[in-house]
Amino acid sequence: MAKPQIDPRGPRFGAAITATALAVTIYLGLDASTEAAAFALLLVLTGLFAIGAIFGTSKHPYAWLFKTLVRPRLGAPTELEDAAPPQFAQAVGLFVAGVGVVLHLAGVEYGLVAAAAAAFVASFLNSVFNYCLGCQMYLGLKRLKVIR
Repeated sequence: MAKPQIDPRGPRFGAAITATALAVTIYLGLDASTEAAAFALLLVLTGLFAIGAIFGTSKHPYAWLFKTLVRPRLGAPTELEDAAPPQFAQAVGLFVAGVGVVLHLAGVEYGLVAAAAAAFVASFLNSVFNYCLGCQMYLGLKRLKVIR
């Protein structure tokens, strides 16, 4: 059975949206008067990471935006990529964002901001430099035969 293949520009598009939303989350999380808004935004992002981790990046709402609004304006991709590494990266994002949610609920000062900042770095690297940390983790674990 062939592995699912995706347009690699789709996850980069989603990473740009995610990085922007995480930057807003960090900004809001630094002020006590807007911390609740930061928490709400991080909850939404955690849910979006869950969709990508469980159903794959092709079923993610950002993928719909990419396919509907962006892809028709671009040429065909020069190559496709395996869908598994970006899906694993979504699971890593889910874990990091989930840690931020838990830290916030536990009352850890700036726990939400720290987790959002970690996720921001990964999203920023993917969107700007096409370097997916979660994908690299997936490939490393695959080489170590931890995952198939």
